[in-house]
Amino acid sequence: MKKLRRLTSVENNNNNDLKDDLKDGLKDEKKDEKKKENVEDKDTEYNELEERKNELKERLKYGMRKKKGKKTNNENGEKGSKKEPQKKFNFKTVIMLLFVVTIIMSLPSMMDSAKTKDQKIISYTEFLKKANNGEFKVVQEKEGYVIGKKQLEDTSAFRARMISNRVSQDPNLMKALTQTSVEIKSEDPAKTPLIVQILISWFPMLLLVGIWIFMMNKMKGGSNSGPSVFNMGKSRAKDNGENISNVKFDDVAGIEEAKQELVEVVDFLKEPEKYKKIGAAIPKGVLLLGAPGTGKTLLARAVAGEAAVPFFTISGSEFVEMFVGVGASRVRDLFNKARKAAPCIVFIDEIDAVGRKRGSGQGGGNDEREQTLNQLLVEMDGFSSEETIIVIAATNRPEILDKALMRPGRFDRQVVVDKPDIKGREAILHVHIKGKKIGKDVDLHTLAKKTPGFVGADLANLLNEAAILAARQHRDIIMMEDLEEASEKVSIGPARKSRVTVEKEKNIVAYHEVGHAMIQTFYKDTVDPVHKVTIVPRGMAALGYTMSLPTEDRYLRSKKEYLADIRGLLGGRAAEEVVFGDITTGASNDIERATGIAHAMVTKLGMSDRFGPVLLDATKEGDMFQNKIYGEETAKSIDEEIRKMINDAYDEVKTTLRDNYDLLDKISKSLLERETITGEELNILMSGGELEPLKPLKDVVAKGIDELKEELTKKEKEELAKKKKELTSDSDNSPLEVEETETENENETKDESEDEKTDTDIKEEEK
Repeated sequence: MKKLRRLTSVENNNNNDLKDDLKDGLKDEKKDEKKKENVEDKDTEYNELEERKNELKERLKYGMRKKKGKKTNNENGEKGSKKEPQKKFNFKTVIMLLFVVTIIMSLPSMMDSAKTKDQKIISYTEFLKKANNGEFKVVQEKEGYVIGKKQLEDTSAFRARMISNRVSQDPNLMKALTQTSVEIKSEDPAKTPLIVQILISWFPMLLLVGIWIFMMNKMKGGSNSGPSVFNMGKSRAKDNGENISNVKFDDVAGIEEAKQELVEVVDFLKEPEKYKKIGAAIPKGVLLLGAPGTGKTLLARAVAGEAAVPFFTISGSEFVEMFVGVGASRVRDLFNKARKAAPCIVFIDEIDAVGRKRGSGQGGGNDEREQTLNQLLVEMDGFSSEETIIVIAATNRPEILDKALMRPGRFDRQVVVDKPDIKGREAILHVHIKGKKIGKDVDLHTLAKKTPGFVGADLANLLNEAAILAARQHRDIIMMEDLEEASEKVSIGPARKSRVTVEKEKNIVAYHEVGHAMIQTFYKDTVDPVHKVTIVPRGMAALGYTMSLPTEDRYLRSKKEYLADIRGLLGGRAAEEVVFGDITTGASNDIERATGIAHAMVTKLGMSDRFGPVLLDATKEGDMFQNKIYGEETAKSIDEEIRKMINDAYDEVKTTLRDNYDLLDKISKSLLERETITGEELNILMSGGELEPLKPLKDVVAKGIDELKEELTKKEKEELAKKKKELTSDSDNSPLEVEETETENENETKDESEDEKTDTDIKEEEK
């Protein structure tokens, strides 16, 4: 038995050991699994860190340069000392310090006043009587007062103002005091401390300076752009620093030639050694020329983003301030920062604000802009060949820039950022349409054709307005009609359909616009075709308009085309005179534009038969004074030639409209009926055809309601047929269920008959 017990105990112990081993094994397996998971997690984290490290290396390779002289260790050997925040000038602290100093300085006088609290002030006559009566044993003179006491230790005394500077100079008082054997004591007058004298003399000046500093700092804090007193000469350029521009060349479309010009600049910033080995020198400055909104600033940001270098941005107007010398100081500070951050890009937007031709200042005095420009010229020419700093500037007025600024060595390369053509506009639309839902009917190529002269900013605004119009209609998708409406809104102005126009004025506007459209159609070989004619008011003053769109981008204009433009502009005024026998102010803008074209043809383009190819007006855009190079007789001849050119065109237009009066009347009535006529409809009417009659709005609405009801009844019938099939196919149905279905079918037929009745009632009400 004992052996059996021993064996069982041994077996139990073995079993327990096995269980423990199994548990330990399971725990080890779990630990191994966790270790594997941790290793995998660490591997992924390690890979992410490696990728991040490589990215930082790339950025540090081309862009990041640590500032010289930066301390890495503290005096105690600690690494990474934190920058202490710069303490701002606190005017309240200065006021409190002055207040404390004043109190400390006034303490002696306060103590003296406490001592003289028990002294009774009396008149000089009364004091003299008391002295004659022998009431005083001690008399003390102090600070213009004479003090009489019975005993020297007494705090109570009589006090009177002396009539002389000293007691010895008063014979009456001296006689009374000597007769009564009074002890006379005298103290030297208290001297004002030197600090108090300095404060008294300088306090008004310090107060004024403090108020001025306070006001200047208030100006800066209120507008976030005002100059601080202590950093007036510092550059206000925005330094992106490590936040390098995230714009790439892929985000810039429609200006491929300009992008190609700047690719070399990017390559130089990335690999300057490649050019230095060959002996090539990259341009130190790139001047971007183009109309507003063409993408000059976007190009500069794309260059910085592609090259991965710091990007300094500043406007030309930020150099000049009300204080003399601030502009030059800011230029120096800007280029000092750029040298420390090299390689980098300095972008000066609207450089014409500071780079205007010297000697053109108003008043003939010294111009602060000239000093700033001189400093800019020195800094740009003072670059060493090893400095990888590129200055990119943008302007839309290159004709007013100083020649010294545009010479080789400063702005060597001039990149023209022109308005995009049809392909460019389509590419820009594809860039800005990203992230927007568009309908299947949207054709960006057609939209690009309908937006001649639009720049990138206009196209971005157009798409934004189209999205707003779609949201206004509670739609999630932008349709083509939204884009067309947005293009007219951007170019002409928003439609004002709620504006009530008098019937007479509406007729005048209709004939006026049809006059434009007819003349432009008659001269369609030399004029852009008409796209739309409408009498719906838009914008500030347009009661109606005729829109023409070019079929292709053109860069040259002929004399015939200019004359056809003048005829088309005068068609509205001629139609008013032919139809109504009177003229209105509606053609004021047309006359202004026609006169401008005729003046340019005579004086600048050499398209006059009388003067020939001669330049008579050298005035450029932006000049303050007209640059005439002709005399009074020539000026008179110019006026006569312009008048003859316009009058001949006007007479020709009136003759054309009189000969086609019936057609003018027919198209005008159709425009009054429809309010808007497309170019295709105009061509049909001009060729003698007829347009389809407009359907009444009620019929259109009723038809839409009927179609919807028919669709609903069809769906209901299909659902009923499905239910019947299910009922017939189900053989397990009880007779009660069949009766219930029959009653349901009867109720449904009743409901259908009631629906039919309601439909007929609705139709009768609509009729």
